[in-house]
Parts: sequence; structure tokens; C-alpha cells
Amino acid sequence: MHLPVSKLGLAAAQFGLDGMNSTPRARTPEVEARDILSIAARSNLSVLDVSGVYGRPESILGDLLPRPLPFRLTLGAARADRGPDFVEAEARASLRRLGVERADAIIVSAPAELFGTHGEAVWRRLAQLRDEGLFARIGVAAHASDDPVGVARRFKPDILQAPASLLDQRLLADGSLARIAELGVEVQLRSIFLNGLLFLPPDRVPAQLKGASGRLSRVRRMIAEGRSDPLQAALGFALSRPEASAVLVGVTSAAELSAVVAAASSPPPDLDWDEMAIDDPVALDPSRWVA
Repeated sequence: MHLPVSKLGLAAAQFGLDGMNSTPRARTPEVEARDILSIAARSNLSVLDVSGVYGRPESILGDLLPRPLPFRLTLGAARADRGPDFVEAEARASLRRLGVERADAIIVSAPAELFGTHGEAVWRRLAQLRDEGLFARIGVAAHASDDPVGVARRFKPDILQAPASLLDQRLLADGSLARIAELGVEVQLRSIFLNGLLFLPPDRVPAQLKGASGRLSRVRRMIAEGRSDPLQAALGFALSRPEASAVLVGVTSAAELSAVVAAASSPPPDLDWDEMAIDDPVALDPSRWVA
């Protein structure tokens, strides 16, 4: 049985429209982004998450979006410490720059934003914008260390974005994401490639991850012995998770997205997912890696 490609969502933060993407390009970011969006639309990808794209890049993206919009559009909320009025003003400005009257969702970037001085007021304001029809849903992005089940119970978001991957199975193994889904909260998986760790050749693995190198080599060997490859294995794992309604991927080129769609469209590999999880705390936290 093939995996549901429509469960895939696209994260636009890596498009390079802000000029920050250092990957050498043969084409301009605008041309690349237009082709990425075209492939995503033809492939029936469900979600376009533009959180992390702000200001002029939003206007550029708005000019590139296919119309009528074939995706459920997700925006990122502005920093809560600026207060609810600022967050609302920025949300409305983002919609204008993107050329849409409303979006499917707006996401707070971390639970810590909601525990600050203005957090409760910002969350109420976002709920008000939802009630006014600017957004169909409001949500939060969380890390494994944020107690996402507790966040879901306290704030009752419509959506919770959380990291989970073939290598990082913590929130799946302990049942957290299943419990969140049981609360009626839509779960969206992100960081399913764990910053590309599974794709790195052994000689390019950061020195900080020496403790996990043996485990990573074993996982790669198991994937190869299963007649698969890291991309297909990572996608097969994420897309097969019943807890998640959407799986967000980030790409920097049309070629990358084409490879993702092709891998997701193939029959899922027959692999022992449980045996591929790693528990090295440094490997599971990219902020602790050395570039």
C-alpha cells in the first residue's frame, strides 16, 4: 500500500526568499520557489506553512502562490512579548502581504511565548481572531522538552506541531502524541529529517555526535539491508504515524521536493522502526551540534 502523499505539508522557511539561504543556486530563489509551489500543488500537498517567513519575503511569496490557493495556509504569530496588539497587527499585515483574506492557522513558535507576561492575553487575542474568521485554527509549536501534553491540556490549541522522526521517536514512544490527538488536537509532525542527520556521510557527522556514530551507522545499515534509502525510510516512518494528520517537510529546491514526493509515493519500506530510534541527547538536539 502506498503512503498518502496528501498528508505531506511544505514548510516555506527554507525557500531562501530572505536571502539567508547560503546554498549555491543556479536559479534565483523566486524561480525556485515558484517551481516548488507548482510541484506541491500538482502533488496535492495539504499544508503550506509560511511561519518563519516575514516582511518582504511574504510579499514575494504572495506573488508566487498559485491561485486559487490549493493549500491550507499556516502563518507564524509574532513574538508574544510585544503584546497582543502587536501580534494582531502583524497577523493582519502578514495576510495582506500574502494576498489572502484569511488563513487556515496561525502558530505560536514555542510554549515559552505563552508563559511570558503577555502570553495569556496574546492567546486570547489569537482566539478572538479565530472567532472573527481570520484564521480557522490556532496552534503551538513545541519541543519534546516542553511537555507538549501539558501544553495541549492547558491551552487547548487546535493544532500542535511537534518534532518526530525515525531517529527521534521520544514523543511517539512515550505516547505523548497519541494522548494529544485523543484530546482532539491536530498533530503535525516537523523536523522529520532531524536536520538531515541521517543523510550525512559518516565523515561529515559533527564531532559532537561521536557518541551516536555507531548507532547511526547501524540505522543506515538496517535501511540498506531493507532495500530502502534514508529519504524513503524517513518519510515512510513519518507518514505512517496514525497520530499525525500532516507531516511538514522543508526543501530548498524543486529537485528536492520532487525527490520527496517520489519517495513518499513509493510503497513504504518494511523496516523495524522501533530499532532505529536513538537516545543520544546531543544528537537529538541540533542546537548542540557544531557546524
